[in-house]
Amino acid sequence: MTHTKRRPPAVPGSIPDVLNIFESEVRFYREVAPYVGVRVPECYQAESGPDGTLLVLEDLSAWAPGAGPVGGARALRDLHDRWTGQAHERWPWLRPLGAGADLVADLYDRTWPTLAARQDLTAPVREFGEGLVGKVVEAERAVAGAGPLTLVHGDASAQNLRTSPDGEVAFLDWEDISAAPGVLDLAWFLVSSVDPADWPDALAAYGQADELTAVLPSVAVQGYLSMSHLPDGAAAGWIARLEAAAEML
Repeated sequence: MTHTKRRPPAVPGSIPDVLNIFESEVRFYREVAPYVGVRVPECYQAESGPDGTLLVLEDLSAWAPGAGPVGGARALRDLHDRWTGQAHERWPWLRPLGAGADLVADLYDRTWPTLAARQDLTAPVREFGEGLVGKVVEAERAVAGAGPLTLVHGDASAQNLRTSPDGEVAFLDWEDISAAPGVLDLAWFLVSSVDPADWPDALAAYGQADELTAVLPSVAVQGYLSMSHLPDGAAAGWIARLEAAAEML
C-alpha cells in the first residue's frame, strides 16, 4: 500500500510560503532521504510544480503511532550525530535559523490574548506565556547558540513518528526540515509528546543536551500556538508539558 500526499500551492506571504515547507519536503525525499540514515517512508514519486506538490510514499499506518520517550530520543540522537557540521554544507537549501521568525512572532502576539483568557492555564504556564509576548524573535535568535548545526526534522512530535513491531522508529512529515542545533528537535519532542515524568528517561537516552534551556522558549511558542486550537479545558497535556518547560528555565 502507498500513501499519497498532495499539497496545493501555499498562500503567498503565509508561513508555509515563506518557509517553503511543501517544496522542502519534496526535496528531502529526492535528495536527503536516500542518505539520511534513519528510517523514513520509501518514496515512489516526488513532484513539485505550479499546481503544488505530490508525494507517493510507503504506507506505514500499520506501525504503532508515536514512539516511546527512550526510543524517540535515541532515534533523534542517531539523526543528529550523523549530520553534525555537515548537513548545511551538503544541502545548502535547508531552512536557516530564524527563517520566518517575524511571522511567527506576529502570530504569537496576536494569539496570546485568546490564550490568556483560557480558564485552564496554570499560573506558571500563564506567566511563561505572557513573558514570551514581544520576545519571540529574541527566543528564535537564542537557538543559534544551542550547539552546532545538524540535520533537524523540525516537527518530531509523536504524530510524526511511527514504531515498528521490533522497535524501529520512523520519521514522517519532513516539511519542517532545517539546519539547526539538534537539541531543538529534542525539546519539541519533549514539549509536544512526552509526559514530564518521562523527561529524565528521554534526556538520558539522548545524551548530552546542556543547551536544552536555550531552545525551550522558542519551542514553547510553538506549544502555545498548538494549544490555542484546543477548546478551553481540553489541553491538560500541553499545559503539563509547558509547565515542566517553565520549571527548567
